[in-house]
Amino acid sequence: MIQNLMPTLKLRGKQLLPILQGGMGVGVSAHRLAGAVAACGAVGTIASIDLRRLHPDLEESSTATHDRATIEKANMIALDREIAAAKEIAQGMGMIAVNVMRAVSQYADCVRQACRSGADAIVMGAGLPLDLPDLTADHPDVALIPILSDARGVSIVLKRWMRKNRLPDAIVLEHPGWAGGHLGAASVAQVRDERFDFRNVLPECLEVLKSLGIEREKIPLVPAGGIDSHAKVREVFALGGSAVQVGTPFAVTKEGDAADAFKQVLMHASDDDIAEFTSVAGLPARAVRTPWLANYLKREDKLQAAAEREGGCRKCTLNWDCLIQCGLRDKISKFGQFCIDNQLAHALKGDVSKGLFFRGRGKLPFGTEMRSVRETIEFLLADIRPAAFA
Repeated sequence: MIQNLMPTLKLRGKQLLPILQGGMGVGVSAHRLAGAVAACGAVGTIASIDLRRLHPDLEESSTATHDRATIEKANMIALDREIAAAKEIAQGMGMIAVNVMRAVSQYADCVRQACRSGADAIVMGAGLPLDLPDLTADHPDVALIPILSDARGVSIVLKRWMRKNRLPDAIVLEHPGWAGGHLGAASVAQVRDERFDFRNVLPECLEVLKSLGIEREKIPLVPAGGIDSHAKVREVFALGGSAVQVGTPFAVTKEGDAADAFKQVLMHASDDDIAEFTSVAGLPARAVRTPWLANYLKREDKLQAAAEREGGCRKCTLNWDCLIQCGLRDKISKFGQFCIDNQLAHALKGDVSKGLFFRGRGKLPFGTEMRSVRETIEFLLADIRPAAFA
């Protein structure tokens, strides 16, 4: 039995531990991690993007064809496999969610496939998920959880969804100044704006709920970013949070789906080793300053200037067109100029020389020690430290 000192989270009639494991692609949070988190009674999350990378048969067959339709089909098969495997591990405990980025071209297919495959929840970020209720209309029992960063975004989504007679089952409030991966700010310069601080955004979002006549308990607010201790969990609960979303600390657990070499990169990186930059999708991003990223950042200005001079559009390097807008493919000079899918795939395998390793700011709960999902949850919710670590 997991020890927990915090109130439980209520989602779709289930009483859950107040922990959402953040979605981390490509392949960093798949069936092993999501299933382990759910088996503890919390919400485990599979990141839907390019899951074929975890299935050698699908990766080999789809890469060999250089055909977009084949790649997309392979990813849907992989998503179905991952959900089934995660639910097998969970054995009816917790919930299995699927994270879908609004910025990817196949986002609607990912949502529909996740619902058909039996996902308990859809978590959507990297853009306003205004059409998510429409995409899930045939699956009313699937929980819908948007990821937003400020009260303005929350207000827009709530008003639009209310016209569709649907409310979010919870809202993740991700702090761009602390989270890893793609960040919910307009630019790198804005990621640490005080308006994103939990002491500001939680009361503001509660006020938005009140102004729209929505009871506070109806939509749990779930802060995310930099929550790495029991003290921080208690702090955000005191501000009005009902659960927390945690990403990087789960990525480095024993059950994490990425290679151990990937976990070592994250565990040994300090805040001084982390860089903020504009991703190929045009969003601010945060990752470890690996040799590949350091080299890219040195050349970024020249690459962006070249894209501005050239204009037009080039063929996708993977023949996939994974993003709706891609700085490299579409030669958008203010966006990143690299293939994000390639770099994340290298990171999944632990290739420091070529990989892009997304990571949040702050310390990890157990420093450079690799611990289990269970130990991580009990540390966050009950301040229980493993004997050897304490």
